[in-house]
Amino acid sequence: MADEVSKNLVDRTDVENRGDDVEVSVVIPLFNEEQVIDEVLGELLRFLTEYGRLSEVVCVDDGSTDATVERVGRFIAEDPRVCCIRLSRNYGQTAALMAGVAQSSGKVIVTMDGDGQYDPSDIGILMEKIDEGFDVVSGWRRKRNDSLPRVLLSRIANGIASRVAGVRLHDFGCTLKAYRRDVVAELRLYGELHRFVPIFSSWHGGKVVELAVNHRRRSAGQSKYGYGRIFRVLLDLILIRYLHMYMHRPIHVFGGIGLLFMLGGFGCGCYAVWLKFVEGISFILTPLPLLTVTLIGIGTTSVMAGLLAEVVVRTYYESQGRRPFIVKEVLTFEAFE
Repeated sequence: MADEVSKNLVDRTDVENRGDDVEVSVVIPLFNEEQVIDEVLGELLRFLTEYGRLSEVVCVDDGSTDATVERVGRFIAEDPRVCCIRLSRNYGQTAALMAGVAQSSGKVIVTMDGDGQYDPSDIGILMEKIDEGFDVVSGWRRKRNDSLPRVLLSRIANGIASRVAGVRLHDFGCTLKAYRRDVVAELRLYGELHRFVPIFSSWHGGKVVELAVNHRRRSAGQSKYGYGRIFRVLLDLILIRYLHMYMHRPIHVFGGIGLLFMLGGFGCGCYAVWLKFVEGISFILTPLPLLTVTLIGIGTTSVMAGLLAEVVVRTYYESQGRRPFIVKEVLTFEAFE
C-alpha cells in the first residue's frame, strides 16, 4: 500500500536547489485537522527557524474531507520549506508516513502528528541523541494527556509489545520519533506497523533510545484513533514476531504446528485401538475416529502450507536479488594498516 500511494510524488526541487543537503525532514500525516493545522505549522516553522539547521516540512494529507489542504497551501505559498502530498483517499497513518518519508530528502526524518499535542521544541532533544550516534530516538509520553481508559489500554499494549518484541520501550504509539534516513528509507510497512520501526531497527542492530517528551491536551478536533486499534496492534505484534522469528524458515512454525496436530491425531487413534482391543469398548460410539481424521488432516495441511511458504520466501528473495541478512561492515587487512 505504501508503494501505491508514493507513485506520483511531487518533485522537491525547491529544497534540493538550495545547494545544501537538508538535515531534518519533519513528516506530518494529516486527516481533517483544519481546526489546529495553522497553529501546528506556525509553531513548528518558528522552532525550525530558531533551530538553525536546514530543514523541510512534508505534510501528507491522508484523504481529508475538510479544508486541511487549503490551510496548508497558505504556508506552502509563503515558505519554500513546506510541501504537501495529497493521497487519493484515506489510507491510514502508516501509508501516509511512508509516502512522506519517500518524498523527504533529509538526513534525519522526524515524524509527528498534526493534532497539536506534541511540542516542536522536543525535536531538538531528539536530534541531540541522533547526534550522539543513535539510529532511532523514540518519544515517550510520560505524562500523557488523554482519557484514563485510553492511557490504561495503551500501557497494557505497550507492555505486551515490549515482551513480545524484546525491545523495552514505554510508548511505541508515540508518533514523535527521529530516525536516521537509512533506517526507514528501505522499509515497506503496511497495516499499522509504523509504530514498530524501533523494533525492526533494533532487530537489525540499530541503536534505539527513548526520551520523555511533552504531551498536550488536544485543543480542537477529535482523535482519529478508537479503542479498536488495540486489537489491531495485538494482531500486528503476532505478525512482526512471525516476520522476525520465522520469515526465513516458515516450515518451522507451520511444520511444528502441523506435527503437533498429527501427533494428537495419532494419539487419538492409538487410544481408540486400546479401547477396542484392551477395554473391549467399541470406539465407533465415541468421537475418536472423527477426531483422529480431523487432527491428522489439519496437521498434514499445515505441513503442506509450510512447504509452500518456503517456496514463496525463496522466490521473494531470489527474484529481487535480496539477501536474508544485512552486512554492517567489512573488515579487511588494509583497514588496520
